[in-house]
Amino acid sequence: MTLTTQTVREIALENPASIRVFESFGIDYCCGGRKPLAEACEAKNLSVDAVIAALKAGVANANPTGEDWSTESLGSLAAHIVNTHHAYVRRELPRLAELATKVVNRHGDTKPELPQIQAKVAQISEELIEHLAKEEVVLFPYVTKLERSSQDGSAKPHGCFGTVASPIAMMTQEHEAAGALIAEIRSLSSDYTPPVGACPTFHAFYNGLHEFEQDLHQHIHLENNILFPRAIALETAACVTAE
Repeated sequence: MTLTTQTVREIALENPASIRVFESFGIDYCCGGRKPLAEACEAKNLSVDAVIAALKAGVANANPTGEDWSTESLGSLAAHIVNTHHAYVRRELPRLAELATKVVNRHGDTKPELPQIQAKVAQISEELIEHLAKEEVVLFPYVTKLERSSQDGSAKPHGCFGTVASPIAMMTQEHEAAGALIAEIRSLSSDYTPPVGACPTFHAFYNGLHEFEQDLHQHIHLENNILFPRAIALETAACVTAE
């Protein structure tokens, strides 16, 4: 299989250093990562040869000490997601909402896209905060207990759902909704490009949105492509062993 026929998700999993390359080209490697690289490039009007060259250079220059979460424990991965990405979401969304208010008050009359962006920031904030709570209170503790029971041979933990695939399906749908919202924000903001002569607050708002998108993609990648599939496989193995 060549890079052109591999999915973006597969490339990101095999070579974590490729994530920065995908981000630089605006290629979605989390929710939309199941497209072959060639198809993803075509959708963005990108030269697949240029992207492949950048991928090869990025992997060659990667920091070898970077964390490979595909081999770490699920408990460690869940803790990393909460302490790094969940904390970032809770810290950053109020700041973005405040910046949105300032920019809309100053420029909303002449930039009709700004109130729309503000509304989408409010929506993504409301939906994501509830989403994080469900993961932290229900899903992640269950996955951590499931891994521990697999290691010590104890009984599989009881969950308030049929199988772990059920809450994972819900979380994945919510990831897709968040990804769609941030994609709409990117489009409305012309790829986070402030107008000529924009004030520092305008620049700070668009830069913040861009950084939020990058963190969200990394966040969803760790869950959709690593944590969730491994949790489902672990529970399936536990059920087979119990039979």
